[in-house]
Amino acid sequence: MSGAALGIEIVVVFFLALFLLHRYGDFRKQQRMVLFGTLLAWYLCFLIVFILPLDVSTTIYKQCIIDHEEHASGPTANPLPFNHTQNASCNTLMPPHCDSVLKPCYKPWSYIPDGIMPVFWRVVYWTSQCLTWLLLPFMQSYARSGGFSITGKIKTALIENAIYYGTYLLIFGSLLIYVAVHPEWHLSWYELQTIGITAANTWGLFLLVLLLGYGLVEIPRSYWNASRHGHLLIKTYFKASKLMTEKADAEENLEDVMEEVRKVSESIKYNHPLRKYIDTILRKCPVDYQEKMGRNMDDYEDFDDKQNTYPSEKSLVKLHKQVIYAVQRHNRTRVQWQILLQQAIHLEDVAKNETSSTHQHSFIHYSTEFPVLIHLCVCGCTEWYWECLLKRWFYRLLSVVLTLFSVAVVWSECTFFSIRPVLSLFAVFIQLAERDYNYLYIEMACFITIFFLCTCVYSTVFRIRVFNYYYLASHHQTDAYSLQFSGMLFCRLTPPLCLNFLGLIHMDSAISHQQKEQTAYTSIMGSMRVLSFIANGFYIYYPMLIVILCFATYFSLGTRCLNLLGFQQFMGDNEMTSDLIDEGKELIRREKRKRQRIEDGENRRREWKERYGNPREDYAARNRSSHEMKETNYSDTVNPKAKYSRTGNRAERDCIELLQDAEPLDFNADSLTDDPLDTDSGRHSGGRYLSMSSSRSRIFDDV
Repeated sequence: MSGAALGIEIVVVFFLALFLLHRYGDFRKQQRMVLFGTLLAWYLCFLIVFILPLDVSTTIYKQCIIDHEEHASGPTANPLPFNHTQNASCNTLMPPHCDSVLKPCYKPWSYIPDGIMPVFWRVVYWTSQCLTWLLLPFMQSYARSGGFSITGKIKTALIENAIYYGTYLLIFGSLLIYVAVHPEWHLSWYELQTIGITAANTWGLFLLVLLLGYGLVEIPRSYWNASRHGHLLIKTYFKASKLMTEKADAEENLEDVMEEVRKVSESIKYNHPLRKYIDTILRKCPVDYQEKMGRNMDDYEDFDDKQNTYPSEKSLVKLHKQVIYAVQRHNRTRVQWQILLQQAIHLEDVAKNETSSTHQHSFIHYSTEFPVLIHLCVCGCTEWYWECLLKRWFYRLLSVVLTLFSVAVVWSECTFFSIRPVLSLFAVFIQLAERDYNYLYIEMACFITIFFLCTCVYSTVFRIRVFNYYYLASHHQTDAYSLQFSGMLFCRLTPPLCLNFLGLIHMDSAISHQQKEQTAYTSIMGSMRVLSFIANGFYIYYPMLIVILCFATYFSLGTRCLNLLGFQQFMGDNEMTSDLIDEGKELIRREKRKRQRIEDGENRRREWKERYGNPREDYAARNRSSHEMKETNYSDTVNPKAKYSRTGNRAERDCIELLQDAEPLDFNADSLTDDPLDTDSGRHSGGRYLSMSSSRSRIFDDV
């Protein structure tokens, strides 16, 4: 199994990142470089999270080997029992190298050979740093640019990033000159590299604590609120009202942009040099708008430079950027409205079925959550028990478990610097497993802990929304800018998160100050003692602020502040919130009536088709049969009524015309009759039937 676990996790993590990118991105429409950069950033970050537990178990095994070698090469070098008081690094929990008799070292099932992990971590870390600080910001500006050529997009991206990178270079250059001039500091390249890594991790830790403090409270509370169907339904009404406002604003913005595109498209004709840019913009517009613009424009009209004023290429670039943004926003709000509508209808069905005495479901199944599993593998009674009873208690139990994890994280963040006694709960669990060399338990404990930390941080990244510039929307509705911005955040947050985790379990010697074998991951970070005021100050005391952030999140201080600033937030004791809830309820009721009318219409059409068949096929068959009869018997040509004769009374024909989707007849005021299907008049004016009446009569007249 040596190295097999590493290979398996590399493959599994790749498909996990690919699945998430497929859920949020659009493989068919978005640029390949955008998808590749985001996939690589997510993949490397997830890879660090999954591989780090293997690094911890391998480091513990190496520490055991070192302890045995030191014991064997001691002053007496005899197999006498080893006194744990002789080891200065022993603590109250007595790790394996402090026992009275050293236990034999057992190689982990997932042991990674020497020399692999350091190279692996260097490649992963430096690739992620190049992505987050160099490539992704450039690609972000490139994808957001409205240029019509690769050169124009590159030029725009370079200009936008010049100010951003110029600020960093100015600060770094000033510090480098100060260090070079200072007589007491003689820093080597290794120390400069460590300073750069420390600066990046410090910035990431600053943002990490903010996001972690929010996620530790919000994730357990979200599952607890999900168990309260009434609360969840009211919040869904509130979201529906806000989303409808945003949807209407997006549609209005799209209309304005399309009107501007129409004006520009009509002013620039087919032989104008800028026409190719207009064609590029038109291809980004929705199909229905393209058809409207195509019908109202004569592309074969020459342009006249003397009489007309034409937009510049710079204004067309700006218009192209506006079109991309407006279309993407319109599509996103439209899809989100459909999803939210399904959720609201499903929650209303659950509330209705909770009072069912038969314990049988009557769900409409508009919800898209596991539809195949529900319909094929679950009976109605089982579905009722899950939706109306078991699901509620499952979410409550999950919320309690996540709350205990959050409390353990907050306690450990405030006490992980204490070595004697060991107060960090995660360090206690790892050291207890280390005494018995239970590597599977060590890896599982490390994975669950770091996975929970990553869930709290990454879920906050997926939830936060910076107006409409950064917003991760599922169902392939995330734009390129937001995808790459999330990749940048992941690459900046994951390294300090892993260092913070190693500090929680006392595997980071820069914080715990223990003479122990370091993990291969911390070896690439360099010695934090180069900047002792950060290692002994900021890295230890700043995570304690997580307590204040957790209290602020619990009491919804951020939500209340946003509500005071005019941003509508869900607050139960607010008058505006009640108005929005009532508005959302009315919107959902209106959409349900609309869907019900459509469904009733489909049912009536289906019933008429089953009862009377397809009228269009019958009508065409009668026409063909009558035509054949006329070819064999010329005397029938004098009677045009036989061609359009129908059986049945007039009321039945009216029902067939309205409910069976019969072919529409062209309107002609000169030949208007009360009944279009009557046989009293010929079809001399029908557009579709013109060739069937007049042309055939002329042929018969010639005969």
